[in-house]
Amino acid sequence: MHIETNDGAHLHVKDMGQGAPVILIHGWPLNGDMFEYQTLALLEAGYRVITYDRRGYGQSSHGMGGHNYDRFADDLSDIIQELGLSGVSLVGFSMGGGEIARYLSRHGSSGIERVALVASVVPYLMKDGSNPDGVEPQVFEEMKEAIREDRFAFLQSFAKMFYGMGFMTKPVSQAVLDWTFALAIQAGPKATLDCVDAFSTTDFRPDLKAFDVPTLIIHGSEDDIVPIDTSARAAARAIPHATLLEYGGEPHGLFATAPRRLNDDLLAFLDGADMSERRRQLEEDIYAAGGPFIAATP
Repeated sequence: MHIETNDGAHLHVKDMGQGAPVILIHGWPLNGDMFEYQTLALLEAGYRVITYDRRGYGQSSHGMGGHNYDRFADDLSDIIQELGLSGVSLVGFSMGGGEIARYLSRHGSSGIERVALVASVVPYLMKDGSNPDGVEPQVFEEMKEAIREDRFAFLQSFAKMFYGMGFMTKPVSQAVLDWTFALAIQAGPKATLDCVDAFSTTDFRPDLKAFDVPTLIIHGSEDDIVPIDTSARAAARAIPHATLLEYGGEPHGLFATAPRRLNDDLLAFLDGADMSERRRQLEEDIYAAGGPFIAATP
């Protein structure tokens, strides 16, 4: 189905199943279909699952502009209102975490049950005087230059870093890389470029005070796309009562490199489990196995 936003864009929305609603918000440069593993797990657990393509991506309107987080948050609000959702949980991956932060600050948490930030860019990605652990601005300029030069070659090479592919490490199959490329090229070139600026320069630190619902933060310790220090660990320090689960050794695209673990943690969280206890058990299991101890909170 398509839902029309208040500025005339049409967002491609998939509304599946019955039960408590969960909206999955995709990352850059993919679309709502990236949540294949999570969608199936949630449906089989009895949840109503809603995915959508951000404007400029997938089967949503292209060429409408508005590739900024105020607009993205308002688009999310339009979807929630059009579907008449209440008691909804929000799960945002990568730049999708920004939609959650800006939605909560612009529209409030009424009707929101709980939120999860997965490999999210929140609270602020770019390095500057106030964010010394951030990513150098030149990195994003080089990304945009490569996209303008040959977007398709860039997307193929980016996918390998996205999933932590190396000479000896192959966390996903070639088929998953091909699927990722197929999703990424459905985004418009303008939206692809504009969103590099959106997710790299938007400072969500003022939005964090709006997180007044249960919050789960999940991040891979080896994420080279969105480094954990400037994102998940900083967000966990700033959001009261948030629980941070660090996935040791996992890259950015953990929805595909660790789908069972992610699905189990999301389902436990959505079911109201004590995630701090789950975190402690995880730490004990790692210690008992003789593996590296990775603190779940800073």
